[in-house]
Amino acid sequence: MYLEKEIEFILTLDQLKNVIRRNFNHDNSRRENTAEHSWQVIVFAQILFPYARNKEKIDLGRVIKMLSIHDVVEIDAGDTFFYDEKANEGKFERELASAERIFGILAEPMKSEFMNLWLEFEAGETETAIFASAVDRMIPFVMNCFNNGLSWIEAGVEFEKVQKMLRPRIELASEDMLDTFDVLIRKAFDEDKLL
Repeated sequence: MYLEKEIEFILTLDQLKNVIRRNFNHDNSRRENTAEHSWQVIVFAQILFPYARNKEKIDLGRVIKMLSIHDVVEIDAGDTFFYDEKANEGKFERELASAERIFGILAEPMKSEFMNLWLEFEAGETETAIFASAVDRMIPFVMNCFNNGLSWIEAGVEFEKVQKMLRPRIELASEDMLDTFDVLIRKAFDEDKLL
């Protein structure tokens, strides 16, 4: 059996290494790429899982699968900065077209499995997707809190905007994550990383 479609798919995913994100690495030496973010968020999810609010309803294996493919769409659609309202207009439609093309490389049933994982993550309604989404939002937040916050500073991101956009997602996922968020956002503000 020659795994032609699977190899084509994995070679397509290699392009994630070339998608540069707005966030900087911890040492501030450069911006991260999407492949690095995907790896880090998968590890972070495993570390944060014991703190999940409804862990008995969360499938950690499914969280890992979701997080491993949720940003594949950035190959075609690019990285959209979370706090850029203008750039987020039409984001779902751009990413959906990318998801259909990239997951369409695969044969069934994997094509549908990956598409359904992506759609579940985007909808953010299941306990699994709520947790996965919160972890995905938490990692760039943590990086900005512990590096120089340059991606926030460059964009003029305000304390209130971060509170409004992140706090509700994190609160649904974990009380401990929320407590950590509250401490770190105050720290970031005190260090002039947020307006």
